[in-house]
Amino acid sequence: MYFVDRSGVPLAISNPVSGNHHDLYNIEETLGELFSTLTVAGINLDGLFVNADSGFDSEDFRKICCRHGIFANVDFNSRNGSTNDDILLDDMLYRERYSIERTNAWLDSFRSLLNRFDTTLSSWKSFNYIAFTVIFLKKIKKNKKSR
Repeated sequence: MYFVDRSGVPLAISNPVSGNHHDLYNIEETLGELFSTLTVAGINLDGLFVNADSGFDSEDFRKICCRHGIFANVDFNSRNGSTNDDILLDDMLYRERYSIERTNAWLDSFRSLLNRFDTTLSSWKSFNYIAFTVIFLKKIKKNKKSR
């Protein structure tokens, strides 16, 4: 799982989980990793907005985010059977999710990440951090027009 900022720059990554699991598998530990990385980086969690697709629509996810002072803006999953009217979904903010999907596509363009050639956790995370750095450098690079 990745956390990215509004412009699509990756900020944190959780450890991968082997096997086929749904998005909410071991979510408390996964979010704990992400939140501790953000805290170590000096990013204040209080008042953050997290956009997530309907795969993360659960009370556990929302409660964990709420405990850390994070507003979980999660689309409703129709398979859950009920929609709670007390939960707010900010549609304008949710439309900004394209930056997350764009970043996922950028990360998929790095072949060593997509194919997982390295099976060790440290190598895989290191390749992700290299990709994060490349994406960040492309974001801050000033485009100069050539003549």
